[in-house]
Amino acid sequence: MVPLKDYNPGQRTPYVTYGLIVLNIVIFIYELSLPTYGLNDFFHAWAVVPSEFSTSLTTGVSAINAEEWLTVVTSQFLHGGFLHLAGNMLYLWIFGNNVEDQMGHLRFLVFYLLCGTLANLAQWFFAMGSGIPSLGASGAIAGVMGAYIFRFPDVRILTIVPLGPFPLPLRIPALFYLGIWFAQQAVYGVASLGAPAMIGMEGGGIAYWAHAGGFAIGALLGPLFGLFSQTDAEIAAERSGVE
Repeated sequence: MVPLKDYNPGQRTPYVTYGLIVLNIVIFIYELSLPTYGLNDFFHAWAVVPSEFSTSLTTGVSAINAEEWLTVVTSQFLHGGFLHLAGNMLYLWIFGNNVEDQMGHLRFLVFYLLCGTLANLAQWFFAMGSGIPSLGASGAIAGVMGAYIFRFPDVRILTIVPLGPFPLPLRIPALFYLGIWFAQQAVYGVASLGAPAMIGMEGGGIAYWAHAGGFAIGALLGPLFGLFSQTDAEIAAERSGVE
């Protein structure tokens, strides 16, 4: 299922969401300018390499280790291809503005980066010995989605559902759309534990534990960052123009 938009207008311009999208695109354009060997070096330097991160935790505090620890943040702005980038930015565009609207700009930025960091640590925990760089904004965006599902469960998501050769547009409540998405990530994450060479990050594929972990972390941390700063009545009043 591919989401196209949500029917949930915000009240303030989501500058942070827009800024994150632009920054991710700019960095991806830089990636495209690198030769293959340069791109590999770039990913190993700025993405989370679980085996290297594990080693850094056992060798004490140093400048080199500090750079390795920083990758739990920097990896959130790297992408492995156009579809990887486009999918992540689409989800951030759809769900980020309303969560930012509730939290405010600064709190949303801190929330986003914290969700991404903890999601990266969740993926690392289940693949500590992997030498494959883990990268992408999906853990942070999953955190945004985890907050969204609890704040706006009844909002309709315009979704393209593939039914044979005829894609069907449907309006699906966020509770169902995001709930199904989370369940898929959790199931695939569990499956990856038993088949590391076939599914998940060990096979150079999708970091399912970062997705599932980020979603759960976002749901837990959202209220602490002002996710419910406005009541439903206040939101409805603003949308109708009533003071």
